[in-house]
Amino acid sequence: MMKLKLITLTSACIFMTASAFAQSGANPQSTQTDTTKTPAIVTPDSTNPAAPVKGENSFTEDQAKEKIESAGFTEVKMQNLDTDGIWHATAQKAGASVNVLMDYQGNVTTANP
Repeated sequence: MMKLKLITLTSACIFMTASAFAQSGANPQSTQTDTTKTPAIVTPDSTNPAAPVKGENSFTEDQAKEKIESAGFTEVKMQNLDTDGIWHATAQKAGASVNVLMDYQGNVTTANP
């Protein structure tokens, strides 16, 4: 009978200690924004200031072309998807020929020729 009480008391102490540790830590994501991580995809009306961002790109060539066109570019000619996951294209905007880049997040930027 004494062994059963000792086992029960020990189990209760271990459970209470584990519960206290689990509740004592604050969730850092709920109290502050982590600005060091980049989102998987760009949200409307926003562009990652570090764009183009290297990463595994899941956009097909047609999807990338549509995304570039929706950003206001015309006469889009897709070139290639490089090893950094950046789509390259040439296009027209405001009457000028530009080099366009699109990363895995959907950020569309221009590059120097």
